Amino acid sequence: MSAVSTDIDPAGGGEKKWRRRGLAALAILLPLTLAETSYESIREWLHGEDLIARDVEFGQGAPFGGSEWRLADLRGGKAGRLPDHAMAVIATFAVTVGDPDLQKQWLGCKVMLTDAAGRRWLPDFISGVSLPDGVMNCTSAIFSGAQKGEIISVGETFIVPEDAIETIRPAVGLGSERPWFLRFQRPPK
Repeated sequence: MSAVSTDIDPAGGGEKKWRRRGLAALAILLPLTLAETSYESIREWLHGEDLIARDVEFGQGAPFGGSEWRLADLRGGKAGRLPDHAMAVIATFAVTVGDPDLQKQWLGCKVMLTDAAGRRWLPDFISGVSLPDGVMNCTSAIFSGAQKGEIISVGETFIVPEDAIETIRPAVGLGSERPWFLRFQRPPK
């Protein structure tokens, strides 16, 4: 008689049975554990990126971040000190303020350009090129104290390769609306 008891079948079937159960449990629990631990990271990533475009026809407005956004102007050309094969582009929006709490609604405001190949350009400083009078960038607009119903002009300057100039489209992303962003149709030629 032995003092140690091992509930293992002398024929060896019990140990194999528990190994199979352990592997089955691992196959179920591992993906569940990965999903649980990555859920918050995925949710944060989705809320931090402009992933899903809402297309807006030129001349039309779209509600976004508590305000109505409309592309007012898109112009480009050689200006300032630019590298070879680069163009300066200014995108301007007319925004009718709906919710005057722009610091909450427009937090993370990002004006960008996209092209047919899926490339994106963020605003850039161009020596010798400035926004038209009365046009603010996103940050200035957020802290402008604009009231409900007021129409403000928001714009940015960009440096874009010459080969992309024919297909660029202006877009706007706001933290309160992510992962959605507005992508505007170009003005007719």
